[in-house]
Amino acid sequence: MNRLTILDNEKYLRQVSKEVDFKDKSYIGDIKKLEDFCRNNVVFAMAPVQIGILKRIIYLKNTTNDMNKNYDSSYDEARILINPIISERKGHTRFMERCASCLDYVGIIDRPYSLIVEYYDIDGNKHSEEIIGFEATILSHEYDHLNGILHIDLTNDVLQQTLEETKEYRKIHNYEIISEDCDFDKVLITKKRRK
Repeated sequence: MNRLTILDNEKYLRQVSKEVDFKDKSYIGDIKKLEDFCRNNVVFAMAPVQIGILKRIIYLKNTTNDMNKNYDSSYDEARILINPIISERKGHTRFMERCASCLDYVGIIDRPYSLIVEYYDIDGNKHSEEIIGFEATILSHEYDHLNGILHIDLTNDVLQQTLEETKEYRKIHNYEIISEDCDFDKVLITKKRRK
């Protein structure tokens, strides 16, 4: 299973993924492909568009902000969110993000501290929960993939770094919580005005 990258597949990656139809059981095989990819690669999470499947699924492997767990194939949270909808975003965080589809292009990205997300599990049961902290950053990144948005679209300064360089940068400038409860949409409006 190969990942798609902006080098050869940017147009595909920028498509909006389609909702999963639970009557079509092919989504179970798609989730297995995501699981296989995540277990064999250094990623926090994955959206299926990144491996050539246009379905609204998010696979969360590691939401702990511990890169070492990504190297351990036995560590896998294996959380599946199908047809997720984010209904509320609040707070403000900042983190140097990478992406399996964007090669060595990185950027400092502003994200909400907490999300209210509705989604279905693999059995078609509906859930609603609050996701906070670093997990909200991971989920936001993957949610953007479902809408054809890449993290490099959200930064003022796209940089090129190896994985090792990013790891060193994150040791000094780790996940930053700016606010836990401000209106994140107002943060984005203010940021756009500064450009």
